[in-house]
Amino acid sequence: MKFSLVIIFFLTLLAARAQEVTQVDRPLDYVNPLMGTQSVHLLSNGNTYPAIARPWGMNFWSPQTGKMGDGWMYTYTADKIRGFKQTHQPSPWMNDYGQFSIMPLTGKPTFDENERASWFSHKAEIAKPHYYSVYLADHDLTTEITPTERAARFRFTFPETDSAFVVIDAFDKGSYVKIIPGENKVVGYTTRNSGGVPDNFKNYFVIVFDRPFANVATFADSVLVNDRLEIQADHVGAIVGFQTSRRGEQVQAKVASSFISHEQAELNLREIGDKDFETVKQEGEDQWNTELGKVRVSGGTIDQVRTFYSCLYRTILFPRMFYEYDADGNVMHYSPYNGQVLPGYMFTDTGFWDTFRALFPFLNLVYPEMNQKMQEGLVNAYKEGGWLPEWASPGYRNIMVGNNSASVVADAYIKGLRGYDIETLYEAVLKGANNAGPITAVGRAGAEYYTTLGYVPYDVNINENAARTLEYAYDDFAIYQLAKALGRPADEIALYRERSFNYKKLFDKGTGLMRGKNKDGSFQSPFNPFKWGDAFTEGNSWHYSWSVFQDVEGLAQLMGGHEAFVTKLDSVFSLPPIFDHSYYGFTIHEIREMQIANMGQYAHGNQPIQHMIYLYNYAGAPWKAQYWVRETMERMYWPTPDGYCGDEDNGQTSAWYVFSALGFYPVTPATDEYVLGAPLFKKATIELPNGKTIEINAPENGQENRYIQSLKLNGKPHSKNYLRHGELVNGAVLDFGMSDAPNTKRGTEPEDFPFSLSLEK
Repeated sequence: MKFSLVIIFFLTLLAARAQEVTQVDRPLDYVNPLMGTQSVHLLSNGNTYPAIARPWGMNFWSPQTGKMGDGWMYTYTADKIRGFKQTHQPSPWMNDYGQFSIMPLTGKPTFDENERASWFSHKAEIAKPHYYSVYLADHDLTTEITPTERAARFRFTFPETDSAFVVIDAFDKGSYVKIIPGENKVVGYTTRNSGGVPDNFKNYFVIVFDRPFANVATFADSVLVNDRLEIQADHVGAIVGFQTSRRGEQVQAKVASSFISHEQAELNLREIGDKDFETVKQEGEDQWNTELGKVRVSGGTIDQVRTFYSCLYRTILFPRMFYEYDADGNVMHYSPYNGQVLPGYMFTDTGFWDTFRALFPFLNLVYPEMNQKMQEGLVNAYKEGGWLPEWASPGYRNIMVGNNSASVVADAYIKGLRGYDIETLYEAVLKGANNAGPITAVGRAGAEYYTTLGYVPYDVNINENAARTLEYAYDDFAIYQLAKALGRPADEIALYRERSFNYKKLFDKGTGLMRGKNKDGSFQSPFNPFKWGDAFTEGNSWHYSWSVFQDVEGLAQLMGGHEAFVTKLDSVFSLPPIFDHSYYGFTIHEIREMQIANMGQYAHGNQPIQHMIYLYNYAGAPWKAQYWVRETMERMYWPTPDGYCGDEDNGQTSAWYVFSALGFYPVTPATDEYVLGAPLFKKATIELPNGKTIEINAPENGQENRYIQSLKLNGKPHSKNYLRHGELVNGAVLDFGMSDAPNTKRGTEPEDFPFSLSLEK
């Protein structure tokens, strides 16, 4: 009998997961902010935290389970919460800046983060993009948070007690706090950061409670002093007390912050004004439903829909707003590049090495009005810092390789974005393309070698040189495309076109792979294509050899033609997941994530190879792309705490899923093409800002039906393995015929293949 009940239970569970969603009215209901939070240093299932925020908001809030300064601020397997942190963290590897935390408690007032920590359970936790609630068991109270872009409302539900407290922790490395009892207010600032800030950096905060304080205290470097109202030291904070006369009594607070001044923080409280908690919560819900609702999907399982909208949520968090509004409503910002307060937009917390691939192209398609502001922000970043950032958090950070700001700038302009100073941005990308910057992650490390030899040599003490070369060649292609669009001189256009072919200099015919090359022209030896790092970045030659976004046809010919190219692509999945980690001295988490995925050498958890599946379309085997895209979506993404297969990385890995679920992907940003995979849902609709829509219909779609049998674009047969941006943004209807068997004749002719520079007419 018990065995039968177990069988019934699992069959019911499977049926629920397979239940088809026929209509999505409130996409917010399908988002799980805890997706990807079950991660540790040595294995990332996303390395995310529950970002309680507004889309692209300046400030996020998150429950804090980790200790102060721990980049893993929230991990799903933790059992205690230390506080609720205002955070600007783009990833645990970059850590945070401008953070402070708020923690309610009962009983003995304490500042110590371990003593104040409380047990909690996910069973008593609600996490939504616009709202967070949790029961803190040790204090018998509930905390609720709902944010705006620069402010938030808190609601604490206390038991009956004369010892209810709220701790404000301004963190260490230099902080200040002042209690103003007559206004039920606490103000202060934090300077804690992880780099990338000027010397005068501060995050100023103001907290206003809805009732008088029963008692107050401040602490400095763990010493608590009652009735002291103001203190500045390395690590300071405040404790304010309340008396709650009945169980369930609520204490509420409004919080805002500013990178400009305390006065500006007070102005930022205008985002809340006199609105109560429920009003702010409802406005957040409405805003998220509006932004998420620009893409509607149906005809998939409940888990597919949850995964889709959880990924879409991640694509519209970063880059974050780093600007504020003055008393007259004018846009201004504190510059993370020169420390001045200046007019205009600023955005931050994104690494272009990750996000040039799909995140920014997705913004250009669905949210171009936001990326227009981001491009204005890039103009300001260049003017204020002298270089375009490649990884900003909030200013220049010295991490990763490439010069992919060129792609971000070029793709936006080529996709039709206007209304900003493109000439200054073009000046900026030329400077970055031909000069080494003040740090290796700005401009191009090894620029003097690249501009003369056409590659960055292996033996001149510049790390990850082959990866740099391949990315520089693609970035030159992006500049070439932008130069044409801007009508630049013919010799300038020709220069960047020629440099776009520099990838050929690293191709080793003996192995059929990319390989580091010495200054004298000889290849680096000994060569192990399974060696991670060294000449490559967070990957090996099997991953980076496909990084020829601009000329897949040229790469295919180097590898022996289309048939050999397809065989080489197949090998990525059929090879065992062996690796050499000697460059790092230990197995970095990216290696482990490839090893355990059971997809051979395919390392979807990291960005360099994420486009590779789509390359089958360039060699006459599009059905293989269709197979592996679906396989990756189904095996590597779940709407669960372990739902990613590596670092989510500021929306890039999520954007891969969102694009792929819609049926196409931007293999080559800075062109107007999207390469076909196969849609995941029976229906999807994209609402464009120009009032037009993109309708994607695949009524026969299903678990087995992953192959495209036919495609009609606006009612006409479409044999191409790509779609054009211009066709889509003018309004389009895509009708896919799907089947459980591949169509090995569709998309096999050279005229059906996507853009390659070698074939440019």
